Amino acid sequence: MKITIVGASAGVGLETTKCAIARNHIVTTLSRSNIALADSKNLVQVHGSATDKKKLKEAIIDADAVIVTLGTGASTKATTLYSDFAKLLVDIQQETQQKIPFIILTGFGAGESADYNSFFLKLIFKFILKKVYDDKTKMEEIIANANLNWEIVRPGALKDKPFTGKYRVESKLFKGIDIGGINRADVADFLVKQAEHPTKFGQYYSLSNK
Repeated sequence: MKITIVGASAGVGLETTKCAIARNHIVTTLSRSNIALADSKNLVQVHGSATDKKKLKEAIIDADAVIVTLGTGASTKATTLYSDFAKLLVDIQQETQQKIPFIILTGFGAGESADYNSFFLKLIFKFILKKVYDDKTKMEEIIANANLNWEIVRPGALKDKPFTGKYRVESKLFKGIDIGGINRADVADFLVKQAEHPTKFGQYYSLSNK
């Protein structure tokens, strides 16, 4: 199938690109930077910003599924990247009426999941990550209220460790949920498998290696 990955040059996005290619999909990526992978006949790179309507539309127009793995790196400064992208995606959807899966990566701590973090993590989010996660929450809200076939994926703290294939998926929030860290490669595995066979549209998923 044809999978578009938005934000694919690093982190979870790069791992997702590798995973999708390994599973023999035709992958179109949208990112500002060149993707440092060995030449692959199944990889098409579109260079540009996720908030450039022309580039975004070019990247997703023929896709069978879209995976969004936008990130701001280590920056904790205020941003509108996520909400600006979400607004643009909704505009394009209204024009094209694509009935395909949109798998959106945010993080555990966005939206109502913030209430289920430990006391220690709540302090980290309040004093360090708040500005970034405020905009991730806005993206979730925009996507959830749009006419899209969406799933929102909220992993715990991301780790640069090898793929294990052993991770926990929670589709509901509950007291003591304890969403811990997870390897980026394991998140990528879940994202690609959901693009292939979505479990349930309109669903939020929390991911953890434990």
